[in-house]
Amino acid sequence: MKISFKYISYFFLFVLGISMTLTSCTDDLNVTPKDDDEFLSETFFQDPASYKQVLAKLYAGLYVGGNDGDGSPDISGLGGDFSSYLRLLFVTQELPTDEAVIAWADGALPTLNTQTWSPVNEFLYGTYSRASYHISLANEFLRQTTDDKLEARGVDASLKAEIATFRAEARFLRAFSYVNLMDLFGNVPITTEADPVGFFYPVQKSRAEVFAFVESELKDLDNSLANARANEYGRVDKVAAKFLLAQIYLNSKVYTGTERNNEVATLCTEIINSGYTFANVPYAYLFSADNDKNGAQNEFIFPIISDGIAIRATGGGMSFILHASIGGSMDAASRGMDGGWQGTRTRKEFVGLFPDATATGDKRGTFYTDGQTLDITNISTFTNGYAVTKYINKKADGSAAQRTDIPDTDFPMFRVSDAYLMYAEATLRGASTGNIATALGYINQIRTRAGAQNISTAQLTLDFLLDERGRELFWECHRRTDLIRFGKFTGGSKIWQWKGGVMNGTATESYRDLMPIPSKTIQANPTLKQNPGY
Repeated sequence: MKISFKYISYFFLFVLGISMTLTSCTDDLNVTPKDDDEFLSETFFQDPASYKQVLAKLYAGLYVGGNDGDGSPDISGLGGDFSSYLRLLFVTQELPTDEAVIAWADGALPTLNTQTWSPVNEFLYGTYSRASYHISLANEFLRQTTDDKLEARGVDASLKAEIATFRAEARFLRAFSYVNLMDLFGNVPITTEADPVGFFYPVQKSRAEVFAFVESELKDLDNSLANARANEYGRVDKVAAKFLLAQIYLNSKVYTGTERNNEVATLCTEIINSGYTFANVPYAYLFSADNDKNGAQNEFIFPIISDGIAIRATGGGMSFILHASIGGSMDAASRGMDGGWQGTRTRKEFVGLFPDATATGDKRGTFYTDGQTLDITNISTFTNGYAVTKYINKKADGSAAQRTDIPDTDFPMFRVSDAYLMYAEATLRGASTGNIATALGYINQIRTRAGAQNISTAQLTLDFLLDERGRELFWECHRRTDLIRFGKFTGGSKIWQWKGGVMNGTATESYRDLMPIPSKTIQANPTLKQNPGY
């Protein structure tokens, strides 16, 4: 279905004139209006259109960091570009791994390249604050859309039914933020719409308690989210909730100490048979400017949508991912962009996952090598390390996108091929609800699209799957979590250049599997306890 939400979300974000601030950093996790703006007030909600406007803010906030592109940032003290949700996920999930490195020396950013960060890292503070801000906004929307409030405002039955779906989507997006906090920081507070508005110190919960809360929410949302593919493109449905549930079950041993592989395989089977389909188009189509309509969209369960016309100037989202990946002798125009920021590349060890990438084999190994060295002797030099050309701001047929400064390329947060990979991994880890022959078929379907050789059952091992996840999903904000699950993020079992701060790489301490609770967050809520090692 071609829908207008891609335009509505950003349009309302920019014209609404919302000025929001996060009160006391992450203390109460609630939103307070500034000045005379009446956003989320009784007067604001007298307009029936206001409900979708707030939902639009939640979705658009995944891409941009403020109400006017990078202007009027949501989080005090952090620019809208640096505090973009998608940009921060990329920074925390990719830079500490073998998949990416960035040349820039902004603040404490270089420490993310080397696994040497500390609690005063402003990018970790931004990540914690961004997820918390989204939770606070979802909570306030849920407070303002109770049956009692809708009844008092005289909302008619048809709009009430629509708002019920909006509420479910807000709860999903809140759960998504809790998963990111749990994954990155471990023990974090839980606040919901039942908590009071105003200053208070929310109680820090264990990772297992956060897991249980998210699990309960996602299960319950099967009753209220839209059916599979019945929602507008870019908005979530029941399948997205199942996907996020499968993700936390896959990582349950890390989060709770208990494996949940049977549930992973069961959920992935439901996802694969839900109506979303593995896209039988060239792999490159999934990451081009028209990936919302070139066939790739059939695989996207939860895309973060981008639009060169609707979005004002921003250094967040896909604008960051594309601009930062261009430099050296690369021709920015050939990538559909107006220039390069000479930032992100990949590391030697990741290139090694594609032994035939420069020949006629795996088409996923999209590296730019002209003028680039394979070895990174100096992180701050863009031409050290192969550049990555996975994403492009041109349509699949090579024609131009709408603009060259803001890309049209949607980011595939959840897609079907990942469900294939999760099913295979859960099966190899012993899921009785999985089948090895089926898992092998899924993996070879992925590899056939990529132009890679099929594998045999004997070759389908956990080590192979970790590599295959890298080949299929690199730069899609999964690598840190994957490496931790396989026991290869910290320690010495997997080494890459500049891991630990030395060129040839070295083992790092296991406590770095968790990020530190940011110092500013603890200053705002002194009841929080820091993670061990920090």
